Amino acid sequence: MVVNNIIKHRFLLNFNKYKYLLTQLVKRDVKVKYRNSVLGIFWSFLNPLLMMVVMTIIFSTLFGKTITNFPVYYLTGILIFTLFSKGSSGAMTSITKNSAMLNKIYIPKYMYVLSVVISNLVTFVFSLFILIFIMIATGAPFTIYIFFGILPILLVVIITIGAGLLLATLNVFFRDIQHLYKVFITLLMYGSAIFYPIDIVPVQFQIFYLNPLFAIITLFRDSFYSGIPYDLFNILYASLFSILILILGVVIFYKTQDKFILHL
Repeated sequence: MVVNNIIKHRFLLNFNKYKYLLTQLVKRDVKVKYRNSVLGIFWSFLNPLLMMVVMTIIFSTLFGKTITNFPVYYLTGILIFTLFSKGSSGAMTSITKNSAMLNKIYIPKYMYVLSVVISNLVTFVFSLFILIFIMIATGAPFTIYIFFGILPILLVVIITIGAGLLLATLNVFFRDIQHLYKVFITLLMYGSAIFYPIDIVPVQFQIFYLNPLFAIITLFRDSFYSGIPYDLFNILYASLFSILILILGVVIFYKTQDKFILHL
C-alpha cells in the first residue's frame, strides 16, 4: 500500500512537471496533421461530413429500410471508431518518430503517446459539431441521454491510451507490427457494425459482442442515435475491457521503456 502511494505520488509529480510540455506536444500534433492544408482544422468538420455523404449515398440504398436516419447511425459509429483507430495508430509510432528528441533530452516517454491520443480527441470534439448539425438537419430527436455520451467517449479514450502504450512498446522492438495493425484495424472496422445493421448477420456469425469497440459504439449510439438508457452488459463489458487494456499497456510500457533507447 505504501509502495503504491509512493509510485502514485511520483507519477503525479512527474505529470505536473511536464504537463506544459504535453500541451505543446498536442498543439504540435494538431498543427502537423493539417500542415500545408488550406482549410486546416476545418477538415475536422469536412472529413466526417463528406464521408457521411458518400456512405449515405452508397449504403442507404441497401439498408435504408432497416436503418432509420442512416447519416446519424453512420456518424455515431465512425466518429468513435476513428478516434480509436487514429489515436492508437498514431500512438504506435509516437516513440520511434520522436527518437531524435528522446536521445537528446529526458522526457517521460508516455507523454508522446498521450499527446497523440489527446490531439485526436480534439479532432473528435470538433467532429461532434457535425454530428449535432446532422441530427438537427435530419430531425433526429434530442433526449436527455445525449449527456450520457460522455461515458463511451471516456471509455474509448481509456482503451486507446492502453492500446497506444502497448502498440508503442511493440513497435520499438518489432516494427512489422505497423503493417499487421493496419490489417487488424480493417477487420475491426468491419466487425464494429459501423455502416450496416447487426441484424443482417446470421446469429452463428455474430461475434460482435466480443468486440469491446462495438460495445462502446453501441453505448454512444444509445445516447445520440437511439435515445435510450445504456445496456448493463455493454457498460460492464466495455468498462472492464478498457481498464484491463489500460493496465496491460501501462505495465508493459513501464517495464520495457528503459530498453527503448537501445532499439531506436
